[in-house]
Amino acid sequence: MRRRSEWNSRLNEWYTPSAMTIATPRTPATIADLLAIPEDERFHEIIDGELVQKSAPSGEHGDAQSAVVALLKPRFQRRPSHSEPGGWWIFTEVEVRFAADQIFRPDITGWRRERVPLRPTGSPIDVRPDWVCEIVSPTKPARDLVAKKRTYHRVGVPHYWIVDPRDETLTVHRWSADGYIQVLLAQRGERVHAEPFDAVEIVVGTLFGDDPED
Repeated sequence: MRRRSEWNSRLNEWYTPSAMTIATPRTPATIADLLAIPEDERFHEIIDGELVQKSAPSGEHGDAQSAVVALLKPRFQRRPSHSEPGGWWIFTEVEVRFAADQIFRPDITGWRRERVPLRPTGSPIDVRPDWVCEIVSPTKPARDLVAKKRTYHRVGVPHYWIVDPRDETLTVHRWSADGYIQVLLAQRGERVHAEPFDAVEIVVGTLFGDDPED
């Protein structure tokens, strides 16, 4: 109860008294502020030093997220074999610390096993991912398209995917020193091989509700 009381007191500093909307922080949020939120209520991130709550996922968001995981995880989260490419750890909705003022819950995150042989553990995870996929929120698109993208580039995430249910597109970015390079933009109706998972074909429409082909 003491921990919840401390969190409620801290909450008053972050939210306006008239409505439960995020206000400008008085001081940069810390990992202590994040972990002070009761675990069953902690669907938050620290973005540029500000404690923010993730938007409730829409049906389109949840379906696209689960579709990406269903496509990639069975074939890539395993040791490489003669029949499957393997070589990855692929997680959903885990806390990752990219910097002291940047602690995110990416929709989907991946680590190459050749770089990270043991499964990443803990919360937040402190090992930089090799791939991140965000499903764009219709209410806060700038978080994925601007704020988070800048951080992912700054810390050197090699591959960044953006799945956008609004226009039913998949955008694939590759890291370069001057900024992310867009290497693929695909829409519903197309079939693509998207790095770093280009060993498999993606039917883009299946990310947006189309039935998988037999």
